[in-house]
Amino acid sequence: MTTKTIRESEELEKLPIGGLLKRSFDVLAAILALILLSPLFILLSCLVKLSDGGPVLYGHRRIGRGGNAFYCLKFRTMVTDGDAVLEAHLAANPDAHAEWLAARKLQVDPRVTTVGIVLRKLSLDELPQLVNILRGEMSLVGPRPVVKDEIELYGSAATYYFKSRPGLTGVWQISGRNDVNYDERIAFDKHYVENWSFQKDIIIILKTIPAVCTSRGSY
Repeated sequence: MTTKTIRESEELEKLPIGGLLKRSFDVLAAILALILLSPLFILLSCLVKLSDGGPVLYGHRRIGRGGNAFYCLKFRTMVTDGDAVLEAHLAANPDAHAEWLAARKLQVDPRVTTVGIVLRKLSLDELPQLVNILRGEMSLVGPRPVVKDEIELYGSAATYYFKSRPGLTGVWQISGRNDVNYDERIAFDKHYVENWSFQKDIIIILKTIPAVCTSRGSY
């Protein structure tokens, strides 16, 4: 194998799964969705703003492809002093603290606003991530973006997570979301990366629609 061939092979290895085909589809689909959903974006922005006067969008620091950090955008669904509210709640409720350590989620989260409950139930809070897709930080389909602490839970499987851009939807979303334990979620991500195909991405996108409508595992 020549030096040039080795160099080209190393560059290909650095590319996220799906390469140019997946990226081109992401960009075109995100642009089209932003145009078609612009009236919904305006409506949701007004509802969030009017609910408590706080900011409309919230950017949460997540880990993406290659271990690079980025701010994952969402319509704000929590109170503005959410960190303090969560800390007090976990300190006063041992069961909630154990639930948080196991899944980094709470079925009854005191931080979530009334409008936020509806947005989360229908996954509408995640629509601003279409902007993350255009920026190249996310993909339409892939592992859900995780925070730094969660990477430790992946162990050696983190290698697979780093090979893909995090997704707006993915196997986790169509398989029960928060009803799925974390080990299963990690297994889903690894299997997705190892067996990626464009056809499978399309199937996941189509299955996301009924999964969102039924709100299975969404809280």
